[in-house]
Amino acid sequence: MTQLLRWSVLAAAALSLAGCSKSLHDPGEKFYLVAANIKLQYWQTAASGFYAGARAMHVAAEMVGPDTYDPAAESAAFRDAVAKKPAGILVSAADPNILKGDIDSAIASGTPVITMDADSPASKRLYFIGTNNYEAGRLGAQALVAHVKSSATVVVYTMPTQLNLADRLKGYRDVLADHPGIKITQIVDIKGDPRVAFDTTNTMVNAKGKTIPDAFVCLEASSCQEIADVLDRNSVKGKTIIAMDTNDDTLNWLKKGGITATIAQKPYTMGLIGIHRLDDVHHNKPASLDHDWKDDTLSPFPSFVDTGATLIDSSNLAAFQAAQQSAKQTNSAQ
Repeated sequence: MTQLLRWSVLAAAALSLAGCSKSLHDPGEKFYLVAANIKLQYWQTAASGFYAGARAMHVAAEMVGPDTYDPAAESAAFRDAVAKKPAGILVSAADPNILKGDIDSAIASGTPVITMDADSPASKRLYFIGTNNYEAGRLGAQALVAHVKSSATVVVYTMPTQLNLADRLKGYRDVLADHPGIKITQIVDIKGDPRVAFDTTNTMVNAKGKTIPDAFVCLEASSCQEIADVLDRNSVKGKTIIAMDTNDDTLNWLKKGGITATIAQKPYTMGLIGIHRLDDVHHNKPASLDHDWKDDTLSPFPSFVDTGATLIDSSNLAAFQAAQQSAKQTNSAQ
């Protein structure tokens, strides 16, 4: 077979597959992305990936959930989505215990459910798409160790009910176990409200007779810019701040030197992959979704799709932002 003929055959096959793929999609199909705090830049980025996948497949998609961190309201939004008999649901479990029953009921009704960003592993969700959060914690901890002295005090800001944040904290603790002089002295539950981070840090900075901690670690996206703001307002210098995610405020503080480093996740990728994987399940359903896929060695589903994480600091910030801008221009042109 000549090279030209070989490429012609491959091109024809690709067009045939593309035609079949498009014919599979009914415009009436609708997929939901369910999360909490959906006004956050992180979730808007995840939604843009979700919607990009929907446009490519010519199907409907919608992100739903509370504007604030409200696990009970997220549960209600999830149940509302299930009641509409969607083609599939992608969900980030703000509280895995609250959502477990909802997810199990959806699976029992035949609605495919995949978790992203924050898992509910005890539920019957098909699998999880997102960051290896334990490794993200280790990555942050390694940056922390590189920037503080061998003896240092650290405050951690988190939301303990979220398993992804608990996994990150475990990653930090495991690295710091080899550096006994660096101690986590306080863990702050921000309860989904960045004002808690601001107020708590402000109290630390202005407490009479107490030493300001050497370092601040944020396991979620909204705290570290508040911490950087407090330190800046009070002219506190020389502190290490390890953030999470890449919202604009975080990157601006990183550029100004107020934040030391941050861990970049890929929420766009999570949303994009998530809707495509849901669509695949919708069109290729096993006889029953209600099955222990985690322990089935012949399962059609993976256990976990790792979308990756990257440390961003002053050495690669400019390149990261340039790549972000290029991606935004490409996506807006599509």
